Amino acid sequence: MSAVFESRNDTATGVSDVQTKPAPSARYIFVDVWRGLAIIGVVVYHFGWDLNFFGYITPDLMFSEPVTAFARVLAGSFMFLAGVSLVLAHHSKVLWRKFLKRLVKLVAAAAAISIITYFLFPEGFIYFGVLHSIAVASVLGLAFLRLPIGLVFLASLAMLAAPLFFETSLFDPRILAWIGFAAEPPMANDFVPVFPWFGVTLAGVGSTRLFLSRRAVRDAPPKPANGAVVRRVAWIGQQTLPIYLLHQPLLFIGFVVFTIFSET
Repeated sequence: MSAVFESRNDTATGVSDVQTKPAPSARYIFVDVWRGLAIIGVVVYHFGWDLNFFGYITPDLMFSEPVTAFARVLAGSFMFLAGVSLVLAHHSKVLWRKFLKRLVKLVAAAAAISIITYFLFPEGFIYFGVLHSIAVASVLGLAFLRLPIGLVFLASLAMLAAPLFFETSLFDPRILAWIGFAAEPPMANDFVPVFPWFGVTLAGVGSTRLFLSRRAVRDAPPKPANGAVVRRVAWIGQQTLPIYLLHQPLLFIGFVVFTIFSET
């Protein structure tokens, strides 16, 4: 898929600049494992968020610097893996049917999250979260699949650095804040603007293209996943999108039920 939320079969069709034959899926098991660990981290983070929302822990704990850094690492992992997956799936040739099909799924899921959170948390609804950002990054990333690798990394650094040097209140409204130059963006429970986060995706694009350009990588025999833990985490990584969409509603309902019974 053109983003991190995809199946193993799609992420595993990697090809190099020289060799266009798809690589065996087992060779890139680390992508599924990384994705699996990231989504497990998201579930843990949202469990903590719900603990705070229902008053079981203090906001000072939930929104402390270590927890905030943990959340940013998770967002960075998804954005980086979006670039990795984009290259592995479409490096030699953009498979437009698959790309558009999965892009529609991403956009639909992102829209659903915006609508649901608007009714639940109107003051802090998710107008441009990680799914929105991955969808946009997937489209923009297509332009970098054929550019020189050095230029891709240069663009990545520029995207990462730009918000440090430019911000203005003109970008504060939600209709523009998603770009990433807002001085004070509207509050949101999840906010992953294009600048600087698309720079992380470009780092994934550049790193994966550099990785695939090595002859040792192209010629290496496929390596299957070893160990029950690795296989289970990889399987979780293959189910990222449904887990992402379903885990928080299930957690939230669980907390509602627990709170009701604990007060009776």
